[in-house]
Amino acid sequence: MTSNTPKVLVFTGSAREGSLNKQLAQLAAKRIEALGGQATFIDLKDYPCPLFDQDIEAQGMPDNVLKLRAILAEHQAVFIASPEYNGFITPLLKNTLDWLSRPYEDTPGLGLFAGKWAALVAASPGGLGGIRAMPLAQQLLANLSLTVLPQPLSLPQAGSAFNDSGALHDEATGQKLDALCQRLVDSLAKTHG
Repeated sequence: MTSNTPKVLVFTGSAREGSLNKQLAQLAAKRIEALGGQATFIDLKDYPCPLFDQDIEAQGMPDNVLKLRAILAEHQAVFIASPEYNGFITPLLKNTLDWLSRPYEDTPGLGLFAGKWAALVAASPGGLGGIRAMPLAQQLLANLSLTVLPQPLSLPQAGSAFNDSGALHDEATGQKLDALCQRLVDSLAKTHG
């Protein structure tokens, strides 16, 4: 990897061990690497943050928020696997993005997201594949000034979608994931190359 290799931060809005979205995010990170990008997968479970509250913020930015801010600052894009809870994005994802969008020291609000790209996927054990929450996640990311790639990937029946090595059984779905990862890497290369 060269110093100008596109860097993508990959995470999911689920902290659960065995999360299907976590599996999909980890696979996406591998595919981004294989397609010429540099991916960093993080588990938000390792960075627990309090529920966003300006009274907490006024006492000083929580340590884990500062750690996440530093990680995000090193990347030109985010790749998010967004679970669906009752047709909406998860509280974990919303809370994390709320904290990261706050002004801090000489970085204005939304400053960490300026000029960055985003790609979205969703996995679900049901037949809809998280598709109801996808437009809400896209809207939130656009509100944060991210450029969101069209045609996100939805993975229904995700409980049986992965093989023992973590790849997708269905070749066509694997190709769609690769196409999304490739579009992200190519977009970054054009704007940051």
